[in-house]
Amino acid sequence: MLIGLQGSGKTTTAGKLANIIRKQGKKPLLVACDVYKPAAIKQLQVVGKQLDIPVYANENTKDVGLIAKQAISEAIKKLNDVIIIDTAGRLQIDEVLMQELKDLKTNLKPHEILLVVDSMTGQDAVNVADTFNKELGIDGIVLTKLDGDTRGGSALSVKKITGRPIKYIATGEKLNDIESFHPERMASRILGMGDVLSIIEKAEEAFNDEEASKIEASLKKNKFDLDDYLIQLRQMRKMGSFSSILKMIPGMSQLKDVNVDDKEFVNIEAIICSMTKQERKEPRILNGSRRLRIAKGSGTTVQQINKFMQTFEMTQKMMKSMTSGKGKHNLMKNLDLNQFK
Repeated sequence: MLIGLQGSGKTTTAGKLANIIRKQGKKPLLVACDVYKPAAIKQLQVVGKQLDIPVYANENTKDVGLIAKQAISEAIKKLNDVIIIDTAGRLQIDEVLMQELKDLKTNLKPHEILLVVDSMTGQDAVNVADTFNKELGIDGIVLTKLDGDTRGGSALSVKKITGRPIKYIATGEKLNDIESFHPERMASRILGMGDVLSIIEKAEEAFNDEEASKIEASLKKNKFDLDDYLIQLRQMRKMGSFSSILKMIPGMSQLKDVNVDDKEFVNIEAIICSMTKQERKEPRILNGSRRLRIAKGSGTTVQQINKFMQTFEMTQKMMKSMTSGKGKHNLMKNLDLNQFK
């Protein structure tokens, strides 16, 4: 059962947690129990559709206790073994909200109540956590919006005041931008020392062994074409926003003027997808007329294509210079780290 103030990110967090749970071999069901905020149910349904995870909702009643009980019956029928309930929030804590959550807790008897807290609210996050814990009793905390300027200092205070563990942190808007909380890694981020271990974990989860083998085979043949580049780019995007990854690299937090626009990677993918099979295999044939056609097909400009091709040629030279005798996993580590240089 997820609780928290309106705007803290409960609905998105519900989807992110469901995604994590599914990767652990479970069959989650998302339940829409926010019957007050406009389009709250629709928002959860959109999240569920993006993840291909079922959502239970009943828009014919505002009785959240009834909705939750119906959801349990639905889960039993459909063999869903974990239920994640997205509850209503308020702009501030009030008696009506607390009473509804207390009733829901009494009727449902959830195994775990997680408080979702916006880490950008600073000291207010601590006050919110303290009140919810005293009134309702929480089992853990999810800190959201750690992709902004905040480094998570509020995590220390929230843990101290409530005595409850911080279980997850959300580091971006994408549905895979969530990770388990590790105190020592958070300390490194707060001190501006980076978080290399989290980068490695994200890479291990994102990189597909089969696709890694394809790239390795290409390198052994002294080839690295745009199809290989596209595979690598898509795997990198699975790791989350590039901006959030950069912040985990030691020393990068000191460089305030470094801005990475993730839309550029969308443009690059569109450029490659607008090429023919032959053009991807043999980029040297990309003359002016071909580049103009690709620009029109990808919604970009010829200048953007020229800039990308210069970058690709540099990457291609770097890849070809790598020894082909390395193992698959060492190879993918090199591909991964070279992207951050």
